[in-house]
Amino acid sequence: MQRVNLSTVSEFVFVGLSDAPEIRLLLFVLFLLVYLATMAGNLTLLVAISTDSHLHSPMYFLLGNLSLLDLLCPTITVPKMLGALLLEHKEISFSGCLLQHFSLIAVVGTEIFLLTVMAYDRYVAVCHPLRYPSIMSRMLCAQLAVGTWASGLLNSLLHTSLVFTLSFCGPNKIQQYYCDIPPVLALSCSSTHSRELVILVVAGVLGSSACVVTVVSYIYILLEILARNSPGVWHKAFSTCGSHLTVVCLFYGTTICTYVRPSFTYAPHWDRIVSMLYGMLTPLLNPIIYSLRNREVKCALKRVISQVRRAL
Repeated sequence: MQRVNLSTVSEFVFVGLSDAPEIRLLLFVLFLLVYLATMAGNLTLLVAISTDSHLHSPMYFLLGNLSLLDLLCPTITVPKMLGALLLEHKEISFSGCLLQHFSLIAVVGTEIFLLTVMAYDRYVAVCHPLRYPSIMSRMLCAQLAVGTWASGLLNSLLHTSLVFTLSFCGPNKIQQYYCDIPPVLALSCSSTHSRELVILVVAGVLGSSACVVTVVSYIYILLEILARNSPGVWHKAFSTCGSHLTVVCLFYGTTICTYVRPSFTYAPHWDRIVSMLYGMLTPLLNPIIYSLRNREVKCALKRVISQVRRAL
């Protein structure tokens, strides 16, 4: 039986953010500082959650998973982008592009499911505070965390197989700084309509389901707050849910603008900006949002910093 080569393209070339040397150097320094700040913020939050006994609860266990995802998301794309800006090494092999694509979609999908689980956790904490320890047990938290990671990997496997089993036999310049679904689909020399439809349906169903669970959770939280009609309850609920709600709005807005739409609406310059929001800015802001709005996290971070100072 004759073997069919599904791709005649052996490598892809990223279209740089800028071709001007002075702008490239400025962008390199800017993105390097953002990346280092993101790594430092999320690593510090992870250390605080893992070492401080006051943060050994379901909410912070899920927050630790979010910080891990926020470490992985920029690490998948930013080092390659920095190399392209500094060394002008813009090429990536076909297998390297496939791996980068799979890893990024897995992380993004996992984060969507994790934010949904965190919304349910906040619902239980506000609406059923006395039953919270029994409902959100360690076993359930572990199962939910494993489920989010497994769902993200399976979702990424489906999307990656749909994209990279297409034929690529013409242009190989990706109008992006990493291997994303819309710009890679635009390079295929075979028909992509059916696969785009499947991608849109799967992303739409999973994304809308996660969004519905999140919205319903917060509707119940709002109804519970209105039923109690106490200023103290409003303040406690806002301090409990405000950080998560801010992160959800920021993350969902950027990912929906990027993925849940047909490829003919793809605009390279606009999409680079949007992708930077969820790929670089959101992982940077998440630990800041949670630490500024949460007294326990701030106290834990102060203890970690003081321990580091004593050690030094």
